[in-house]
Amino acid sequence: MKPRVGQTLASIVDETAVIVVRAPDADVRITCGGAEMCDTREKAAVTGVPDPTQADGTLLGKRYADDELGLELLCTKPGQGTLAVDGRPLPVKAAKALPASD
Repeated sequence: MKPRVGQTLASIVDETAVIVVRAPDADVRITCGGAEMCDTREKAAVTGVPDPTQADGTLLGKRYADDELGLELLCTKPGQGTLAVDGRPLPVKAAKALPASD
């Protein structure tokens, strides 16, 4: 799938939903809980359970990013599954350090 900025993706194995904030030019496989995510317009209902090895969960309001690929996702609905791209777990994006105000 080639994600688009602003696209909303949903997990088919739990309640996780994300918005694509930054998208790479290449096709990537975005998964949650081991199952490929789909566009929210195509999602019917939750079917199945997350892979137990990929069930670290997602946190509401956190950004998950792969800077090497140029992919950034914003979690709008938390769930049990781990977000991954092409089989690699997506880490939570660290906050930028603020300059000292001496």
